[in-house]
Amino acid sequence: MRLLPVALATLLVLVHAELWFGKGGVPHRMMLQAELAQQQAANAQARAVNEQLAAEVADLREGTEMVEEKARLEMGMVKPDETLVVVSAAAR
Repeated sequence: MRLLPVALATLLVLVHAELWFGKGGVPHRMMLQAELAQQQAANAQARAVNEQLAAEVADLREGTEMVEEKARLEMGMVKPDETLVVVSAAAR
């Protein structure tokens, strides 16, 4: 009759050990929470980039100012009545 409480206590210890240190235990849960936080930060960053790109696309669709600005900055566009002045860092 004393064997039953000992067996139950042993099973209880094994269940708790699995809960705390097993595959689905506390360390695994903490690791998953860290991965989740990292992924949420990456998602927030990607969301910000997507919003910026969507705003840029909307600007490009609405008017020519954005197209002209991009052409000036990225391709060096100069209007016929303008003079291009390039300032290099060495000249400063």
